[in-house]
Amino acid sequence: MSKQKSITIVTGFYFPEDTAIGLYTTQFSKFLVKQGYEVKVITGFPNYPQWKIHDQYKNLPSFYTENHEYIEIIRYKQYVPSKVTFKGRVLMMLSLFYGTFRNLSKIKKSDVIICIVPFTISILPSVLLSRRTKSKLWVHIQDFEFDLALDSGIIKKESVFFNLFKRIVFGFERKMLNSADVISSISYSMQDKILQKSNQTDPYYFPNWVSSEKINPTTSSQHRFINPKVFTLLYSGNIGDKQDWGFLEKLCAFIHPDDHIEIVIVGDGGFKNNLTEMLQTFSFVKFFDPIPYDQLNDLLCSADVHFLFQKPEVVDTIMPSKILGMMASSKPSIVSGNKNSEVATIMSQSEGGFYFSQNDSVSSIYTTILELKNNAALGEQMGAKARNYILEKFSEEKILANFEERLKHLVALKKEV
Repeated sequence: MSKQKSITIVTGFYFPEDTAIGLYTTQFSKFLVKQGYEVKVITGFPNYPQWKIHDQYKNLPSFYTENHEYIEIIRYKQYVPSKVTFKGRVLMMLSLFYGTFRNLSKIKKSDVIICIVPFTISILPSVLLSRRTKSKLWVHIQDFEFDLALDSGIIKKESVFFNLFKRIVFGFERKMLNSADVISSISYSMQDKILQKSNQTDPYYFPNWVSSEKINPTTSSQHRFINPKVFTLLYSGNIGDKQDWGFLEKLCAFIHPDDHIEIVIVGDGGFKNNLTEMLQTFSFVKFFDPIPYDQLNDLLCSADVHFLFQKPEVVDTIMPSKILGMMASSKPSIVSGNKNSEVATIMSQSEGGFYFSQNDSVSSIYTTILELKNNAALGEQMGAKARNYILEKFSEEKILANFEERLKHLVALKKEV
């Protein structure tokens, strides 16, 4: 009988966080268990997207281990800033780094270490653990957080320390990436960035995915947040610095009460308080707190149109996973951002919605919304194309099966060492 293979996952986000990185990391961990792997996870305490430790974890000790669905989860209660600033983010990363480093001793053996990035600093303890356990290291990049901070304006380029900071940070990032046996990322443009940032010659394409069953309009019910009698635009997800909320504010100024249009925003994040203040004069904008993942199908499939407005400066540092659920719901999407982004390519190839670049006027988007409102057949056609495209290109079953094949190859290489 073959010996059970052991996988250790190092990540900043995990169950019970059920959005973004936490959701995908939890899902592929469960997949590995079903394939017969022993899985352990080193992570922090759940805090996303609210940016505060979840209530059921608040009173637990700083170092805490639990088991969930045959997975051992080794946690550290990291610092979480009450106000999301650059300094707060850095302190949280350093705090999680400390806890991760301390928790390394709880891993006695492993065949492969999988480090999930947006926190590049977390690669260092993963490197140390891989060396101690003589295991292979897989670095999976969900976000290039340093590039994103620069592109989105979180880090001000006018700072006197900017050039020094950039040189140190990107030098460290390159060294860490060069320590990996496999580097993967969620988009082709991010793969290109890996080639620029490291000696890696063959980064692995490991995109996020969507389940045809979990997001399925044929099994959905009307969600209470969406008024079926009003044409509704929906945004569901993190409310942070990555999105162009100023663009949304300009769009709201075009919408008249007699248009009978509502904008529903479901989520939380570091920019939520700012956004509610920005849009408080628009009575047709409704805010709701995040919902459990098991309600997401109903929510996404109840809207008439989805929207996602990205900052035009952000091109290849992030691939928003929320676009997958939006399109799988069989509803058209209206997206804005840089014309060279990967999302622009997806929208063009799928014909499942409208993509606007920074050169397009807000009035064009308003006209498009009215066109969809007045032509239900057009929305249905685009929605069907969106779902078909996403399920063909981003099927959960296909992507995870390919991932395991690559993982088996890495495990086999470990045997040869």
